[in-house]
Amino acid sequence: MENFSYFALARTLHVMGVVIWIGGVAFVTMVLIPTLRKMENSHDRLVMFERLEGKFGFQAKITTLITGISGIYMLNILHAWDRYLYFQFWWMHLMTFIWLIFTIVLFVLEPLFLHRWFREQAEKNSEIAFAWLHRMHIVLLTLSMLAIFGVVAGAHGLTL
Repeated sequence: MENFSYFALARTLHVMGVVIWIGGVAFVTMVLIPTLRKMENSHDRLVMFERLEGKFGFQAKITTLITGISGIYMLNILHAWDRYLYFQFWWMHLMTFIWLIFTIVLFVLEPLFLHRWFREQAEKNSEIAFAWLHRMHIVLLTLSMLAIFGVVAGAHGLTL
């Protein structure tokens, strides 16, 4: 195992984590929520959302953990923490910001109150609740795609 590289493993896990995590967000944003919004029965809509989102939520927690741990490891190995001081690495700021938002939502806000709050809102007015949920996912997916664009472009030498 002379050629084994922990850095290469970390980068591979990081990319795989992002692909699965943000790919899932894309599916939820562009397929699942629009499909659910077309369902006529608001109770069935909520039940189906909770059933499917619950499975994705577990996957998202695992992939955000893998992404965060591997990202911190790579920053340490590269001694790259100072990149946060320079605007040319704007994509690192955005990537970290998005990771923080998802991590706080998945591990703190959702278990403490967000899941219960959304359920209550969906029971009061399903149309408004799912429209709000869809808008939030669109914003997060857009920011995520911008970060991915920046990461890939930055890794290949494109700077602003």
